[in-house]
Amino acid sequence: MTTTLQQQTDRHPSIETKAIHAGTPATRYAGAVSMPVFQSSIYEFAGETDYHSIPYIRLNNTPNHVALGEKLAAMENAEAALITGSGMAAIATSLLTVLSHGDHVLVQRRIYGGTHTFVTHALPQYGIAYDFIDGTDASGWAAKLRPNTKAIYVETISNPHVEVSDLRGVVEFARAHNLVSMVDNTVATPVNFRPAEHGFDLSLHSCTKYLNGHTDIVAGAVIGSAPLVKRVTHHLNHLGGCLDPHACHLLDRGVKTLAVRMRFQNESSMAIAEFLERHPRVRRVNYPGLPSSPSHGRAREWLEGSSGLLSFDVHGGVAEADRIIQQVTIPIHAPSLGGVETLISRPVALSHSGLAPEELEAMGLSESLIRLSVGLEATRDLIDDLEQALEA
Repeated sequence: MTTTLQQQTDRHPSIETKAIHAGTPATRYAGAVSMPVFQSSIYEFAGETDYHSIPYIRLNNTPNHVALGEKLAAMENAEAALITGSGMAAIATSLLTVLSHGDHVLVQRRIYGGTHTFVTHALPQYGIAYDFIDGTDASGWAAKLRPNTKAIYVETISNPHVEVSDLRGVVEFARAHNLVSMVDNTVATPVNFRPAEHGFDLSLHSCTKYLNGHTDIVAGAVIGSAPLVKRVTHHLNHLGGCLDPHACHLLDRGVKTLAVRMRFQNESSMAIAEFLERHPRVRRVNYPGLPSSPSHGRAREWLEGSSGLLSFDVHGGVAEADRIIQQVTIPIHAPSLGGVETLISRPVALSHSGLAPEELEAMGLSESLIRLSVGLEATRDLIDDLEQALEA
């Protein structure tokens, strides 16, 4: 008897097994162990009666899209998932699906620069209002609520301050006020946090980062309840933010090693954060795994690991931060995060360079803050390299 996908994932609930086998067709194509790349933009008409069901790359429903979507949904124990052309395609389309002209949204203040710019510049052009909130403190959210508020948006682990939001508070607040709860789960990944298990309506990912893990594609995902993901899918189908089949194949391949990669990055980042916190030239370290972090309690309660991103400030300001970035030999000075190679940057100069000085100040983002995305190099080598750079 042929084993169905649901039977497979019910019998083997571990995320490591799902990452490899979920989404595999019940009957493998020509016996292929790896999902083949369906490099075809069109498919023979089979009598579909719904426009969105016609197999077509732009409609995100080719065999590669479907298999990958089932895998990601299974990994977060959600009902459905949509693959998109980038993380911002996932974020922007989801916001424009649940919000329309005259609506209002609550958004965590300390978020990724691209999302911040979309909220502050693009949403007002659609007649959508917003208010920023402290994602870690639910006490001030009700004061920002309006009769036309329709959604609340946070990041599981914020970029680049590496704060853990009040995740339970977001879900409870959304339910109490009939809001759509949305969380960017990129930094945490399904290994450390699965939003659907905690009641979130939508989980968003830049799959460019940890899910793919190899710094060779740009992709995104929307994961959550089937009716809501369907709405986002229909919106995206008209906006055109699709992912090509070969990129789907690379993402599928990358996801298979996510659990192994992330567990190493959890441990390595913790050791590096502890080293940096002890170093006299370091003023502050942001990492929720550290007992000194204001997010430590929330991280222990809701996360299975603190992920591979950390940030820190050094004595000496911007000049000293730039000197350290130039002095290290292993980390690569580049934007993005979540790959097998360690990356280092000042967010003000790269990921958040589109923000105005007053926006950076409101976000509490200093020019000297260094962001470190810990890769898969030996932890001892990374610590030794950081040490020589700090002491040079």
